[in-house]
Amino acid sequence: MAKRRVIIIGAAGRDFHNFNTRYRDDDTVEVVAFTAEQIPGIEDRTYPAELAGPQYPDGIPIRPEEELPALIRDLAVDECAFSYSDISYQHVMRVSAIVQAAGASFTLLGPADTQIQSVKPVVAVCAVRTGAGKSQTSRKVVETLMAKGLKVVAIRHPMPYGDISAQKVQRFAELADLEKNNCTIEEMEEYEPHIVRGNVIYAGADYEAIIRAAENDPDGCDVIVWDGGNNDFPFYRTDLAITVVDPHRPGHELAYYPGEVNLRRADVVIINKIDSADLAGIETVRSNIAKVNPEARVIDAASTLRLEDPSVVAGRRVLAVEDGPTLTHGGMKIGAGVVAARKYGATEFVDPRPYLVGKLRETFDTYPDIGTILPAMGYGEEQLRDLEATINTTDCDAVVVGTPIDLARIVNIRKPHTRVFYDLQEIGDPTLDTILTEFVDQIR
Repeated sequence: MAKRRVIIIGAAGRDFHNFNTRYRDDDTVEVVAFTAEQIPGIEDRTYPAELAGPQYPDGIPIRPEEELPALIRDLAVDECAFSYSDISYQHVMRVSAIVQAAGASFTLLGPADTQIQSVKPVVAVCAVRTGAGKSQTSRKVVETLMAKGLKVVAIRHPMPYGDISAQKVQRFAELADLEKNNCTIEEMEEYEPHIVRGNVIYAGADYEAIIRAAENDPDGCDVIVWDGGNNDFPFYRTDLAITVVDPHRPGHELAYYPGEVNLRRADVVIINKIDSADLAGIETVRSNIAKVNPEARVIDAASTLRLEDPSVVAGRRVLAVEDGPTLTHGGMKIGAGVVAARKYGATEFVDPRPYLVGKLRETFDTYPDIGTILPAMGYGEEQLRDLEATINTTDCDAVVVGTPIDLARIVNIRKPHTRVFYDLQEIGDPTLDTILTEFVDQIR
């Protein structure tokens, strides 16, 4: 019998995991290509033979998604598996139309086909959109569990943007590990906050190998915290599922794939940013939670902001540098830097577009709605240099950095600058501490 020929449509993350868990060992299937979208510079590579397994001695090519119709035709493809996240339902179905018009079937793989069982308890932190507040929620979960005397190991959704073979299993326990692993800004933004709080975090490309390493971490492991990426659902079967929703984007919780999956499967839903969202948005989100997951426990929370040095922005014309993915495929119009700078007296936000250098021009061409905020794009050395040059060329008095990392440690900012710190603060009951205390009592 001829093998069923498959393309996996992805963005260097969920696609590799779907291959590893669903297709790699299936001798009735041949995955003939991956396609890549959403993240710049991840196409025109090869998923390496050492990760692809014995059925793929030459590895698997990764091609730009724009080539999809031609690939389906030229490679006689039977099926395309859509495998990336934070995508509107309209976009998902448009890709489905492209696939089906070319004659192939369109597949969305679910948790039963792709989730791995751990021998340790797993708490998952996910969201309905990029930029909803997963990072501060994950930090709060880790801190709370550690305060209860547990050894916590975090595992982050994949970001294998470099040498995929070298990134099979990555362990980050100190800041030097970021440089050793040639991390991009986007990777540092997710790993560094864990490192500085004293817990170990794993990531990479092979999440079966990663979970086994985490379970046997040399520093010990009592519980795994899945730190989700974009609005994807977890790679592991979960004992406590926490989903963060964003009232700044009301209705998106029912309109973006696979964020609604997270909402419907959540044990706990956190309505974040209620300190800065309007009442109508909060009520829309609350109503939608009740419609699709009335059994979930709902936590109200604020994303509290503080500036390292408020005097840097007070009375000044400010350039706001924000988390890149939140502004690009996350679609947010403002971030923590803008909110904090307004709070502490910035007089004006300087538009960076006249000063853009190199690859950053391409980012604004691809995402023209970003507006007057600079995304901290740093997927490679060239983008990093372009980011540094753009910041230093922009005609502003000061720079406010709204990314989760110390950006000035990575790029040379030759202007007065200050960082934003943001944390999750629950309002009323229940709280994460209440819920995690119950969880710990169950697993001990």
